[in-house]
Amino acid sequence: MAGLPEHLFTNPVWHALHTRHRRFSISAGNACRYPAHVAPFAAIAEPSVDAFKALHSLLVPGESVWIAEGKLPDWPELVFETTIECLQMVLPEGVTPPSDATAGIVPLSCADAPAMVALTDLAFPGFFRVGTCEMGSYYGVRCGGELASMSGERMMLDEYPEISGVCTHPHHRGKGYAAALMWQVVRDHRRDGLVSWLHVSSGNRHAIELYLRMGFVEARRLLYHRISRRD
Repeated sequence: MAGLPEHLFTNPVWHALHTRHRRFSISAGNACRYPAHVAPFAAIAEPSVDAFKALHSLLVPGESVWIAEGKLPDWPELVFETTIECLQMVLPEGVTPPSDATAGIVPLSCADAPAMVALTDLAFPGFFRVGTCEMGSYYGVRCGGELASMSGERMMLDEYPEISGVCTHPHHRGKGYAAALMWQVVRDHRRDGLVSWLHVSSGNRHAIELYLRMGFVEARRLLYHRISRRD
């Protein structure tokens, strides 16, 4: 599959927390995670019981995190709750974004975090948190003073920033905001010589169709497991 190196993108959380997002990393042995207020993602270096024990030490009782691994050890103090299949999609170098930004697009900051969390909770509750805004740059469109649509950056690997937080309020869908905001992020990436990529649930056909129309192509499918500490 083209575009996203296998050795990095079968375990992107691990590589983000060991490169561009090292400042966020909370680690123990062969496990690491983002702070709970930033993102619900963790990673292990390899699928071993020792790595799971290290991950267990990073969680508080009852806490859940998402981890990208195809085969994980069976260890009773970490409980598997659910699994989702995601597509990793990448924008090929030959795709040219529109040259002009759509009117009304504004930068967002962590001062906007409550509105950003409220908006994204309509589509994917629990994934965007009060500190997620610290992971990268975000843009939004406001209508009547309210945040109507947004997009920005989440995981950061060397040369590969992830586009994420793509969300539009149901009252404002169909106006082209999502694509316009994503193109704004892509223009930033192209300016800096970076490769734009994203995750999307394999069941989210509406979003996948939008990304395909924009020129994104599937690089691979990856399972994310939600696990929790239950002791």
